[in-house]
Amino acid sequence: MRNGAGALLFNALFVAFILTPIVVVVLVSFTTKPYLALPWDGVSLQWYRELLNNRDFIGSLWISLRLALTAATVSTLVALPAAFAIARRRFPGRALLSAFLLSPLMIPAVVLGIAFLRFLTLVSMNGTFLSLALCHTVLVTPFVLRLLLSALAGFDRRVEQAAISLGAGRITLLRRITLPLLLSGIAGGWVLAFITSLDDLTVTIFVAPAALTTLPVRVFNYIDSMTDPLVAAVSTSLIALTGGLMLLLDRLYGVDRMLVGR
Repeated sequence: MRNGAGALLFNALFVAFILTPIVVVVLVSFTTKPYLALPWDGVSLQWYRELLNNRDFIGSLWISLRLALTAATVSTLVALPAAFAIARRRFPGRALLSAFLLSPLMIPAVVLGIAFLRFLTLVSMNGTFLSLALCHTVLVTPFVLRLLLSALAGFDRRVEQAAISLGAGRITLLRRITLPLLLSGIAGGWVLAFITSLDDLTVTIFVAPAALTTLPVRVFNYIDSMTDPLVAAVSTSLIALTGGLMLLLDRLYGVDRMLVGR
């Protein structure tokens, strides 16, 4: 069934509404002015040069990348066996385990940040990279778990049964059959967790010490006292990084396939 003119107009307006702020931020990052303005008088890369020469921002970027890499990897290692247990086993507390692992999605980020701060203070663990990585792992694990559960729901177990009938052992079955077929869900969950951790501000601002200031926190503190296009350059760089990861994922596995669990 073809969409009518009204539906097409609504879709076009909706897409424009979503993309306009992003386009404006990208354009502002190329301005020659020392204040936020569209580049009507010419295009310049001076704010990207400023960004590369700013040690505070570059240092925070490396902290954010290291944190996101750690949180995404650990959350994937936690979510993978949990997804197998929830999707393929029936045991007492199964629904409780699923609700517990997915609960960070239902808790407001501010409440979660305050709870993390209180807990880390009680156990005298605040102010370390380990504590920050654990908080981010809890925060992003639900995203990995959701995609893995979707992948397992669409998994054809007859392939495994065929491999078993041909003499494959459990380790061989897992290594040669199951994990390769779930690779799109695993990769998609990892990338989504990485992006979520990289972009998080609300939780991080409560638990990150001054020595471990992540890039979103650095930007937040910067715009509190300055309003120049350097922030737009940072935002555009993060948009490009996120878009590049999603494009790579789409080329390798297909985003549609990953989301529907095929």
